[in-house]
Amino acid sequence: MSVANRVRVKNVRLLSDNHYTLKTTTFEWRRGDGKWQVQHRETYDRGNAATVLPYNLAQRTVVLVLQFRYPAYVNGYDDLMIEAAAGLLDDASPETRIRAEAEEETGYRLGAIRKIFEVFMSPGSVTEKLHFFVAEYQPDMRVGSGGGLASEGEDSRYWK
Repeated sequence: MSVANRVRVKNVRLLSDNHYTLKTTTFEWRRGDGKWQVQHRETYDRGNAATVLPYNLAQRTVVLVLQFRYPAYVNGYDDLMIEAAAGLLDDASPETRIRAEAEEETGYRLGAIRKIFEVFMSPGSVTEKLHFFVAEYQPDMRVGSGGGLASEGEDSRYWK
Protein backbone atom coordinates (compact mmCIF):
# COMPACT_ATOMS: atom_id res chain seq x y z
CA MET A 1 0.00 0.00 0.00
CA SER A 2 1.43 3.35 -1.01
CA VAL A 3 1.26 6.38 1.26
CA ALA A 4 2.40 8.75 -1.51
CA ASN A 5 -1.06 10.34 -1.74
CA ARG A 6 -0.95 11.08 2.01
CA VAL A 7 2.32 13.10 2.02
CA ARG A 8 2.89 16.60 0.61
CA VAL A 9 6.46 17.84 1.08
CA LYS A 10 6.50 21.62 1.57
CA ASN A 11 10.13 22.44 2.36
CA VAL A 12 13.45 20.60 2.67
CA ARG A 13 16.47 22.36 4.16
CA LEU A 14 20.01 20.97 4.36
CA LEU A 15 21.40 21.25 7.90
CA SER A 16 24.70 19.42 7.39
CA ASP A 17 26.58 17.36 4.85
CA ASN A 18 29.78 17.15 6.86
CA HIS A 19 30.08 13.36 7.08
CA TYR A 20 26.57 12.23 6.16
CA THR A 21 23.49 14.28 5.26
CA LEU A 22 21.16 15.86 7.82
CA LYS A 23 18.01 17.58 6.54
CA THR A 24 14.97 19.15 8.11
CA THR A 25 11.68 18.76 6.26
CA THR A 26 8.27 20.37 6.61
CA PHE A 27 5.47 18.28 5.14
CA GLU A 28 1.76 17.72 5.37
CA TRP A 29 0.47 14.29 6.40
CA ARG A 30 -3.12 13.23 5.73
CA ARG A 31 -4.28 11.47 8.87
CA GLY A 32 -6.66 8.54 8.95
CA ASP A 33 -9.62 10.89 9.48
CA GLY A 34 -8.75 12.72 6.23
CA LYS A 35 -7.45 15.91 7.84
CA TRP A 36 -4.08 17.31 6.79
CA GLN A 37 -1.55 17.91 9.55
CA VAL A 38 1.71 19.89 9.22
CA GLN A 39 4.72 18.02 10.59
CA HIS A 40 8.45 18.75 10.85
CA ARG A 41 11.12 16.05 10.86
CA GLU A 42 14.87 15.79 10.68
CA THR A 43 16.31 12.93 8.65
CA TYR A 44 19.84 11.62 8.77
CA ASP A 45 20.96 9.95 5.55
CA ARG A 46 24.08 7.82 5.87
CA GLY A 47 23.32 5.38 3.07
CA ASN A 48 22.25 1.76 3.20
CA ALA A 49 24.42 -0.98 4.67
CA ALA A 50 24.91 -4.72 5.09
CA THR A 51 26.02 -6.94 7.95
CA VAL A 52 27.02 -10.59 8.22
CA LEU A 53 27.33 -13.06 11.06
CA PRO A 54 29.86 -15.77 10.19
CA TYR A 55 29.20 -18.95 12.18
CA ASN A 56 30.79 -22.36 12.62
CA LEU A 57 28.32 -24.99 13.84
CA ALA A 58 30.95 -27.62 14.63
CA GLN A 59 32.97 -25.24 16.82
CA ARG A 60 29.84 -23.44 18.10
CA THR A 61 31.45 -20.05 17.36
CA VAL A 62 30.70 -16.82 15.56
CA VAL A 63 33.12 -14.15 14.35
CA LEU A 64 32.59 -10.62 15.67
CA VAL A 65 34.58 -7.38 15.71
CA LEU A 66 35.39 -4.87 18.44
CA GLN A 67 35.11 -1.23 17.41
CA PHE A 68 35.08 2.20 19.02
CA ARG A 69 31.82 4.05 18.36
CA TYR A 70 31.75 7.70 19.40
CA PRO A 71 27.92 7.98 19.58
CA ALA A 72 27.81 5.07 22.04
CA TYR A 73 30.68 6.57 24.03
CA VAL A 74 29.07 10.00 24.30
CA ASN A 75 25.90 8.23 25.50
CA GLY A 76 27.76 6.71 28.45
CA TYR A 77 29.16 3.46 27.01
CA ASP A 78 32.83 3.36 28.03
CA ASP A 79 34.05 0.33 26.09
CA LEU A 80 34.51 -1.00 22.57
CA MET A 81 31.35 -2.23 20.85
CA ILE A 82 31.04 -5.94 20.01
CA GLU A 83 29.51 -6.07 16.53
CA ALA A 84 28.97 -8.20 13.48
CA ALA A 85 31.06 -7.13 10.48
CA ALA A 86 29.17 -4.43 8.60
CA GLY A 87 29.58 -1.55 6.21
CA LEU A 88 27.88 0.94 3.95
CA LEU A 89 27.00 -0.24 0.46
CA ASP A 90 28.72 2.65 -1.36
CA ASP A 91 26.78 1.92 -4.60
CA ALA A 92 27.62 -1.81 -4.54
CA SER A 93 25.11 -4.62 -4.10
CA PRO A 94 24.58 -5.78 -0.50
CA GLU A 95 26.11 -9.18 -1.32
CA THR A 96 29.23 -7.70 -2.93
CA ARG A 97 29.78 -5.15 -0.21
CA ILE A 98 29.35 -7.52 2.73
CA ARG A 99 31.89 -9.97 1.30
CA ALA A 100 34.47 -7.17 1.14
CA GLU A 101 33.57 -5.88 4.63
CA ALA A 102 33.80 -9.38 6.14
CA GLU A 103 37.28 -9.84 4.73
CA GLU A 104 38.44 -6.34 5.76
CA GLU A 105 37.09 -6.55 9.30
CA THR A 106 37.47 -10.24 10.18
CA GLY A 107 40.09 -11.57 7.76
CA TYR A 108 37.75 -14.32 6.53
CA ARG A 109 36.93 -14.79 2.84
CA LEU A 110 33.45 -16.26 3.07
CA GLY A 111 31.93 -18.80 0.69
CA ALA A 112 28.15 -19.01 0.41
CA ILE A 113 26.27 -16.22 2.13
CA ARG A 114 22.54 -16.19 2.81
CA LYS A 115 20.39 -13.09 3.20
CA ILE A 116 18.00 -13.50 6.10
CA PHE A 117 16.19 -10.14 6.13
CA GLU A 118 16.47 -6.38 5.68
CA VAL A 119 15.17 -3.70 8.01
CA PHE A 120 15.18 0.04 8.60
CA MET A 121 17.29 0.43 11.72
CA SER A 122 15.86 3.63 13.20
CA PRO A 123 13.09 4.74 10.83
CA GLY A 124 11.97 7.67 12.98
CA SER A 125 15.05 9.68 11.99
CA VAL A 126 17.58 7.62 9.98
CA THR A 127 17.06 6.61 6.34
CA GLU A 128 19.44 3.61 6.51
CA LYS A 129 18.21 0.17 5.48
CA LEU A 130 20.41 -2.69 6.72
CA HIS A 131 20.68 -6.03 4.87
CA PHE A 132 21.40 -8.96 7.22
CA PHE A 133 23.35 -12.03 6.09
CA VAL A 134 24.69 -15.21 7.66
CA ALA A 135 27.54 -17.36 6.36
CA GLU A 136 29.22 -20.50 7.54
CA TYR A 137 32.97 -20.16 7.99
CA GLN A 138 35.82 -22.61 8.43
CA PRO A 139 39.24 -21.84 9.98
CA ASP A 140 40.96 -22.30 6.60
CA MET A 141 38.93 -19.41 5.14
CA ARG A 142 41.11 -16.94 7.06
CA VAL A 143 43.11 -14.97 4.48
CA GLY A 144 44.11 -11.91 6.52
CA SER A 145 44.36 -10.42 9.96
CA GLY A 146 41.12 -8.43 9.81
CA GLY A 147 40.87 -5.24 11.81
CA GLY A 148 39.25 -2.96 9.25
CA LEU A 149 40.82 -0.23 7.18
CA ALA A 150 43.03 2.12 9.17
CA SER A 151 42.84 4.55 6.24
CA GLU A 152 39.12 4.95 6.96
CA GLY A 153 39.64 5.53 10.67
CA GLU A 154 38.56 2.03 11.68
CA ASP A 155 40.24 0.43 14.66
CA SER A 156 38.34 -2.83 14.78
CA ARG A 157 39.78 -6.03 16.17
CA TYR A 158 38.78 -9.53 15.20
CA TRP A 159 37.10 -11.38 18.05
CA LYS A 160 35.82 -14.94 18.06
